[in-house]
Amino acid sequence: MVRSGAMAVEDSAAGAAISEEEAPVATGKQAALSEAERERIRQAVHAAEQQTSAEIVPMVVARSGLYRDAQHWAGLIAALTTLALLLTIEVSWVPWGWHASNAAWLVLAVTLAYAGGSWIGRAPAVIRLLTSRERMQQKVRLRAERAFAQHAVSQTRERTGVLIMLSILERQIYVLPDRSLARLVSTERWKQVVQAAVERLQSGNIADGLSRAIAACGVILAEACPGRPGDNPNELPDHVIDER
Repeated sequence: MVRSGAMAVEDSAAGAAISEEEAPVATGKQAALSEAERERIRQAVHAAEQQTSAEIVPMVVARSGLYRDAQHWAGLIAALTTLALLLTIEVSWVPWGWHASNAAWLVLAVTLAYAGGSWIGRAPAVIRLLTSRERMQQKVRLRAERAFAQHAVSQTRERTGVLIMLSILERQIYVLPDRSLARLVSTERWKQVVQAAVERLQSGNIADGLSRAIAACGVILAEACPGRPGDNPNELPDHVIDER
């Protein structure tokens, strides 16, 4: 099931989490955008901005957090499982009673199990399994806010920049408008931008998903802050920011 919900931040935002089973968006660098897809997104931004004085910045990131705690939990689960298994079959490997060497082998086995579990805990599927949806939403929100500042989305003359960020590991798309737009457009309208992308993202098509979100955002922005003929400069680049 695809889930969506608003996230209240200082500038207002809307986001949606997409479930792993029904949104097979590839993770990491495997889903790199082709030049044709990048151009399609750029054209979508250019077309959307023709009718508004606002600026739209699309962005794709591999992940919004490191989730080292997931690696720790995976290692701990592996270590405890190994310990329980070895103690359960104790008779088969210490038939003549406990010795110092037996304890050393037990500690070594548990340590190796922890290391192996921690390594497995780096996998996106394991991270999603061991990390709460709320924590991932928080990480995506913080990543979007940081990107908003890093890429100068707030530096437009009328504070009308909008960041549309797809975070692949978390399977979430996040819309972050600047302050003036947050006052002009309701959170429910920003949710429409998210929903416009969901169907395509479910099929793994990042370029189409972002293009649809950009088009929906353009419609909203054309109503909230229409462009002025002869005075509608392109203040921010139209290309997609791909940080993977």
